[in-house]
Amino acid sequence: MKKLLATAILCSALSGLTACSTAINNDTSEVQMTDKWDKTFKLSEKVIHSKVTFKTRFGTTIAADMYVPKSGEGKYAAIAVSGPFGAVKEQSSGLYAQTMAERGFVTIAFDPSFTGESSGTPRYMASPDINTEDFQAAVDFLSNLQNVDKERIGIIGICGWGGIALKAAAVDTRIKATVASTMYDMSRVIRNGYFDSEDSKEKRHEKLAAMNAQRTKDAADGVYDRDGGLPDVLPENVPQFVADYYSYYKQPRGYHERSVNSNGGWAKVSALSFMNTHLLSTIGEIDSPVMLVHGEKAHSRYFSETAFKQLKGDNKSLVIVPGANHVDLYDRTDLIPFNQIEDFFKVNLK
Repeated sequence: MKKLLATAILCSALSGLTACSTAINNDTSEVQMTDKWDKTFKLSEKVIHSKVTFKTRFGTTIAADMYVPKSGEGKYAAIAVSGPFGAVKEQSSGLYAQTMAERGFVTIAFDPSFTGESSGTPRYMASPDINTEDFQAAVDFLSNLQNVDKERIGIIGICGWGGIALKAAAVDTRIKATVASTMYDMSRVIRNGYFDSEDSKEKRHEKLAAMNAQRTKDAADGVYDRDGGLPDVLPENVPQFVADYYSYYKQPRGYHERSVNSNGGWAKVSALSFMNTHLLSTIGEIDSPVMLVHGEKAHSRYFSETAFKQLKGDNKSLVIVPGANHVDLYDRTDLIPFNQIEDFFKVNLK
């Protein structure tokens, strides 16, 4: 059961775009992106889709899907999207990005460093600093597109990437508006356990000892062991939220062959950096507008409620979606409040 809980933690215009991406020295030699449409959602007739890449300051190459509205002209407001934690751009983030492009924004959904079609070895690693940089590198890219107004860029983070989006907004003044949907604070849940049930020095020491022993083993073996991910067959009597994750990541609804959560899970030592980081420690200094969106019945709702208390100013909001659980806000377009998200960005990216 403890392993299951740990696993669940670890949740026309195109010619101008191509020319611009070349101008900022993208290197595609490190990534191999498929040409086929392999998303968990259908391609919209209202957008133009393309694959793009860009570099981070740590040297990884980020692979992204770009969505451009077919209608409209001039310079657009733009939004970068990522998450959930352990997902790929073909899943929830792509759905959000395409939907926001249908509503008039240039968007990208990207795979974080070390995952999906993005570069970075060893694979299946996460880092608060590197993943925050992934968002900032996405802003670099969008800022240099010919049809994007660099003063009108926002971000959306889903699940664990909601917390990372807030971290990015706290450090990057170019981000003018942020939405965190069904947010996790990954450092809190890894350090303290769910509902802070393991919030003690002794419990953290146990986790650190286990992960550092794993480092020794990995170094000896020359390979990083993975945590195994969600089981292929769901055991009986698991917590409801684990069953919810299973219903998305392991079923046709949301399964993807490159998704960490759909397959073998993260490297076991990947959580170490989150143990040493308080991800949301500076979000009280975010001046730009923030919207937190969470399901009424989500087990993770307390992350957004706590974060909302930390945020300062009258340009912050918390939207609770009636009846929704955590994963409903991954892909349930009848529940995700896209109208409110659209209004938020149109008001704050004008």
